[in-house]
Formats: sequence, structure tokens, C-alpha cells
Amino acid sequence: MSISILDIERLAANYAGRSPEEVISLALKTIDNIAISFSGAEDVVLIDMAVKTNPDVKVFSLDTGRLHPETYRYLDQVRKHYGIQLEVVFPESAAVEALVLEKSLYSFLEDGHKECCGVRKVAPLRRKLATLDGWITGQRRDQSVGTRTDIPVLQDDPSFSTADNKLVKFNPLANWSSAQVWDYIRTNEVPYNELHVKGFTSIGCEPCTRAVLPNQHEREGRWWWEDAAAKECGLHSGNTEAVQKAAHYWPW
Repeated sequence: MSISILDIERLAANYAGRSPEEVISLALKTIDNIAISFSGAEDVVLIDMAVKTNPDVKVFSLDTGRLHPETYRYLDQVRKHYGIQLEVVFPESAAVEALVLEKSLYSFLEDGHKECCGVRKVAPLRRKLATLDGWITGQRRDQSVGTRTDIPVLQDDPSFSTADNKLVKFNPLANWSSAQVWDYIRTNEVPYNELHVKGFTSIGCEPCTRAVLPNQHEREGRWWWEDAAAKECGLHSGNTEAVQKAAHYWPW
């Protein structure tokens, strides 16, 4: 089922203050061809909520080829815990090889992370989302100052909608805090990445993620050598610069 822009705006207003469970229920009832994007604590909360409505909910995860060993183990843990088919989406090998050949494995330390993320994360996500009519993410407004503070609970996707494929993006946890996420995890005995016990709050690729100190913002461990305003990889910002810069390395 497709939703018009006016319907999206109306539903976003009507559901702005609703619970995450209500937003997820709306997403699953409104759009048949929809999936949860899974990588971390917020996303597994969405899975826990969603399987109570639809045990066959579609879930996918991006494997950049540079995740922590703990994260790979976590993917299997979630798959087994919920009895779901977890689709793992990989980058195009030719694109990765071209980037590494020209720029090296750690070019992002000098050139910024968006080029590498464009090849390893944004391009695979774009390929996956082209097969869907909607996706569900774990974004929260308080995760990133300046880039996520205004996200609605649902929207016409600003980055991945096209003229041929209008994609609806649901952000059920937009109004939640990190404390609420972890309260839910503890109360419902939801599995979580063991890296959280080691001081990691926001977990991405191994070279670009580190533990944070007490009282640091949760995303300060991501791309710590860059300015805070740049801490988006292209998956959730309207800026598709990562994809455009990475186009030189794609095999098509």
C-alpha cells in the first residue's frame, strides 16, 4: 500500500506523541513491503516490539566488512533469540577494492568518513531500500545535536525516496531518550551488544568507534577526530554527499 505525502504529514501529526508500539503497529499495518534496519540497541528494541505484532517482520543489517567481532556475534544472537530471518546486506566488492586501492584502508582519517561510508554503508542501503516501500529505524532526536533534533515519527524519506519509489521512513523512538531505551532492554530482557558493557554507547565500524568517558555524549565515540556536526554517515541525513563522492568508485 502506498501513502501520499499528505497522508504522511497527517499521520506524522496524529502520531507525534504516540508510543513506539503504536507507531510500529501503524507501520506494519499500513505498508506490507517494509523492514526494520538493525544495528544496535535502539533497533533491537524495535524488533522486540515488532515481533509481538508480526513474528515474520522483515529485518536487515548492513555489514560494512569492518564491524567489531562482538557485533558479528550479536547479529547471530538476535537472529536466534527472535527466530527471525536477518538479511545481511554487503557493499559491492569492486567498489570497496577500488577505494582501498586508490585511497588505502584508513583514508577516512585524512579525507573524512563520508567517502568510505558512501561505499560501505550508503550505497548498499540505497540498493536495499530500492526494494522496499518503507523502513523502520531506531533514530532518536537526542542522539545528535543539529542533525536529528527535528526528526518526526514518520516521514517521506528525505534521502532515499525517488520519483519511482516513494519511501516512507518510520522513527518510532524519536521521542525516547537513551535511558528509556535501556529501561526497556532491562525490563524485557532484550539482548544487547556486549560492547555496551565495555563503554561503547554508539557502535559502528571498528576503526571508527571507541568507548566514551563518563558524561560524554553517546555519539562522541563515533568519528571522534571530526567535528560533532559531521557525525552522520549518510544513512539518516538529507545530505547524500557521501554517495556522490563515492560514485567514482562504483563499478557502474
